[in-house]
Amino acid sequence: MAASFPLLQLTSSVNFCSSTFKSSKLNGSVKFSSITCASTNGRESESADNGVKGVEQLPEKKRRAELSARIASGELTVERSGFPSRLRNGLSKLGIPHDILEALFNWTGANEGYPKIPEAKGAVNAIRSEAFFLPLYELYLTYGGIFRLTFGPKSFLIVSDPSMAKHILKDNSKGYSKGILAEILEFVMGKGLIPADGEIWRVRRRAIVPALHQKYVAAMIDLFGKATDRLCKKLDTAASEGEDAEMESLFSRLTLDVIGKAVFNYDFDSLTNDTGIVEAVYTVLREAEDRSVAPIPVWEIPIWKDISPRLKKVNAALKLINDTLDDLIAICKRMVDEEELQFHEEYMNEQDPSILHFLLASGDDVSSKQLRDDLMTMLIAGHETSAAVLTWTFYLLSKEPAVLSKLQDEVDSILGDRFPTIGDMKKLKYTARVINESLRLYPQPPVLIRRSLEDDVLGKYPIKRSYLDKSIIIVTLF
Repeated sequence: MAASFPLLQLTSSVNFCSSTFKSSKLNGSVKFSSITCASTNGRESESADNGVKGVEQLPEKKRRAELSARIASGELTVERSGFPSRLRNGLSKLGIPHDILEALFNWTGANEGYPKIPEAKGAVNAIRSEAFFLPLYELYLTYGGIFRLTFGPKSFLIVSDPSMAKHILKDNSKGYSKGILAEILEFVMGKGLIPADGEIWRVRRRAIVPALHQKYVAAMIDLFGKATDRLCKKLDTAASEGEDAEMESLFSRLTLDVIGKAVFNYDFDSLTNDTGIVEAVYTVLREAEDRSVAPIPVWEIPIWKDISPRLKKVNAALKLINDTLDDLIAICKRMVDEEELQFHEEYMNEQDPSILHFLLASGDDVSSKQLRDDLMTMLIAGHETSAAVLTWTFYLLSKEPAVLSKLQDEVDSILGDRFPTIGDMKKLKYTARVINESLRLYPQPPVLIRRSLEDDVLGKYPIKRSYLDKSIIIVTLF
């Protein structure tokens, strides 16, 4: 069977929501008197008003309930016609055993195209305005742990079943590559940790993980506190002036500032700065997002990248970021050459505790290009996912005032007015539970992408190597 699934009609009032906070000072700590949510569909809004207008959209629960009812009623389900399908159905009605029919149709090749897996179809443009996993969840409830999603010329096999996901990601990981993910991100991340496959991934992971030792983590927690304090002051100012705060954008800027200092000791100061390198980072991020759903890879057409205003802007932004990273690497190399610190397991330069400094001081034998790819990966992927976790967590807290109050009480009782330390982390047990529950409901990233390299079987469904040019999306939400 196949489902006709009009994704374009499923814009949500949630997506990566933007929480609007009205705060007030109480005993030196920030208390939130009210929290409301509006949507910017995962994009930065041009103004706070744009976000508020999103509240006027059809409520999320009503929209999703209507979709669930349509799927459950069978409205979106149709039987695929075609001679092989009709012949098989007819022979089955005559009482011919299933195993015999299976062997016969496999032998004749007539099983090609027979709808063994449910299929959902939709409009590619819908992905630009819809958090991808929301409609996937509705289809999962009806079709189960595996189904095919087709929009435009692209076809994806959606896998949500835990045992199938484990088979793809762990048990038979060599049978799958990161495929389209690496192709989409290659222009910005090169062979960084996320797009890298196999041996490159293992080598770079072994080099980078030791940098995350306890002394480094302790320094970073102090950095987190100082960066968050700047955001809180910005929120206090907005509250005192009666202004709304677009939290998705602010969280993204907060995590960009943190990642910049933590990874390569660069201060983006994006909470107060909208130009230059900050704008370049977001230009590249939006381009990566657009390429993931583009039906035709126009950026691969040689002449097009020279005449397209958008691609010219993207290339200029990418050059600015790469030049900045190259400069930072060169500066850090000079610092390492001049310092007299002895490298050891918990090595950290107090003036520059960044991961970049650790890697260079460790004598990591890697090209500047690979190092830049690693840094770019941590910059782009690290701040996006962290900001999404914060946004979804505060969205959920806006729906549960009792949970928010309990969380505030724990933070106030343990921290008071001071910044957190590494020793406080184990004490903030309820806070950790809140974040873990947010990650369970809205994991980041919500999907992982793989491509089959060989024949395989997922559950009862054979996956042939002919799927080499079709992506498999493992939905970690379910």
